[in-house]
Amino acid sequence: MPEKALNLLDPLNSLKGIGPSKNDTLIQAGISTIQDLINYYPRKYLDRTNIIPIGRVKNNSQVNIIGKIEAAGLVKGRKRQFFKAILSDKSGMITLTWFNGARYINKLIKIGDRLAVSGKVEFYNKLQIVHPQYDKLNTKEDPLNSGIIMSLYPISGILRKNRIDSLFFRKIIRKIYGELREIPDFFKEDFRKKYNIISLDKALREIHFPHSNTSLDKAIKRLKFNEHFFFQLQMLSRRKLAKNLPTVPLKKTGIQTKMIYNNINFELTNAQKRVLKELKDDLSKPYAMDRLLQGDVGSGKTILAILAASIAVSNNSQVAIMAPTEILSNQHYKSFKKLADLGKMSCAQLIGGMPNKDRKKIISGLKSGKINIVVGTHALIQKDVIFNSLGLVIVDEQHRFGVNQRISLAQKGVNPHSLTMTATPIPRTLAITYHGDMDLSIIDELPKDRIPITTKTVNKDRLEKIYSFMIDEMNSGRQCIIVYPLVQESEKSDLTAAIEMYNNLSKNIFKKMKVGLLHGKLEKDEKDEIMKDFSNNKINLLISTTVIEVGIDVPNATVMLIEHAERFGLTQLHQLRGRVGRGNKKSYCILVQRKQTENSKKRLQIMESTNDGFVISDEDLKLRGPGEFFGIKQSGFFNFKIANIVSDGNLINQVRNAVFGEFNFNLTTLQSRNKIVYEELMYLYGDKIEKSLSMR
Repeated sequence: MPEKALNLLDPLNSLKGIGPSKNDTLIQAGISTIQDLINYYPRKYLDRTNIIPIGRVKNNSQVNIIGKIEAAGLVKGRKRQFFKAILSDKSGMITLTWFNGARYINKLIKIGDRLAVSGKVEFYNKLQIVHPQYDKLNTKEDPLNSGIIMSLYPISGILRKNRIDSLFFRKIIRKIYGELREIPDFFKEDFRKKYNIISLDKALREIHFPHSNTSLDKAIKRLKFNEHFFFQLQMLSRRKLAKNLPTVPLKKTGIQTKMIYNNINFELTNAQKRVLKELKDDLSKPYAMDRLLQGDVGSGKTILAILAASIAVSNNSQVAIMAPTEILSNQHYKSFKKLADLGKMSCAQLIGGMPNKDRKKIISGLKSGKINIVVGTHALIQKDVIFNSLGLVIVDEQHRFGVNQRISLAQKGVNPHSLTMTATPIPRTLAITYHGDMDLSIIDELPKDRIPITTKTVNKDRLEKIYSFMIDEMNSGRQCIIVYPLVQESEKSDLTAAIEMYNNLSKNIFKKMKVGLLHGKLEKDEKDEIMKDFSNNKINLLISTTVIEVGIDVPNATVMLIEHAERFGLTQLHQLRGRVGRGNKKSYCILVQRKQTENSKKRLQIMESTNDGFVISDEDLKLRGPGEFFGIKQSGFFNFKIANIVSDGNLINQVRNAVFGEFNFNLTTLQSRNKIVYEELMYLYGDKIEKSLSMR
């Protein structure tokens, strides 16, 4: 051990071998300290036991091979150039082919290069690997004799441009470990034994230089444990902070609630009754409710939101309901207004573009307290909108709003209670993890009289028969919907496609029917008129873009035809399907598949097999990963480098038990009991914990 050991926070240029140029490049890649470097995990590993001679590769097999480039260059194809290279070892040769990015690959791969290659072997006149993954090896480096398992690192364009490769990372990280003191652990030995995790120091060494696949698995588990642990801990900390913020308890269940409950023409499901009790209990507490209400399409979230609103009004508090679109706002307003009238509560709607006279009247009513409930869009967060006594904020489809928009609405009251609704049935583990700083209510039961929707996948050749079936339905007094997706930028827009389809179908196939067109660029009055006509059965067939995904509730609609269904995720398909089957008539969802891939085939088969949104969302998560759920939310929510929200379900539950069982105390107590855990938490999530105060 040298006299002066390295410190984790030392800059990279304190290391021999990292000059100004490489230092600047690494900083641009997000690596500026020793700690950043050892936390730059390999993207995969080259296991020498899995390397096979090229002469032994077989068609349709996944292989890891190593060889030398004997020939390489651009080749003129029928439509465009592609890049082809010949890789050889002592046992044979194989062709490597790149159709995409050929010119770029041509700059990177040269004759004489030694490559470690991974990919699927296919036969096109001869054996080849198309678009293989590869890593360039140093000429002096023999992976067969350099250790059991070789780390291969993510090499971005800027790193590659400055000749920083996997070999560089292995050399510099090995050098660091020769001079670095043992990395202190967040957890004591008894804690590690209880949860069967290795020390942090050992995990970080093994992740870069694993001695075996078993030791690598243990290292991965420990580092995943860390990431899930601190994520869950910040969720717990935010909850603790929120519960320190006093609010007005809404204890009274007054005549308003009783009148609504006694006058609805259906019985609540057991799931709805359970959730209603959870809402009443939360609202009665002296700290603000922060609850996520999650339910499948048609599960009855709206009536629970109305009952919660009535409790707030019974306690002389106002209620604000914010929806992401005018269409959905209109739908909520109709539902709330009808039942609010039963409960003798005043209900108004505030949206953009309404007449100034009407807007001023509503703003005045909110400020004076004459208006009990207001339903609106982003218009609710305008500066001149002032509430007399805002006690409950209800946000529908939270993911469609930015963080600041939700904060702005909440700040119009003094720590008002908050209810968030989502019709996207996020898988339970995912919901608990992402919304860990919220209480979670799940309506996992549909009304008993709901008739399951029949879903079928067809190709375009069946459309003539499908159109004929839709005409029969409309002649019987039913209504139909056709939806076009948001298509790729390189193609015509969804708007253009929907308009073209409308012009074609309304003049030809459905010329005897009344056909309407709905899309996002229509003026509000036009949208309202079309929706009104469709609701009143003045329009037989509605052709729409995906604006119809939410807010359409027409019990007489029995057929939903979705064009280019392969472009959608399962959850969105399920949302669209939920626009029909809302009455007591048999309903159908027809998925038109224009292009078939193995993945799209699996997804559409799942749609055919079940109407259960929770099953669908679980499968969607497995197929697509968490991007659909988190990509549209504020960036940087997860600081995950190695953890996987999709595949780590069991570990997440284990971590959650550890956090809530052994670290269930506030930040002040955490700081005094375990300073190293506290400091790491604040390093990773301090900004988000602080922001949670401003969000209330």
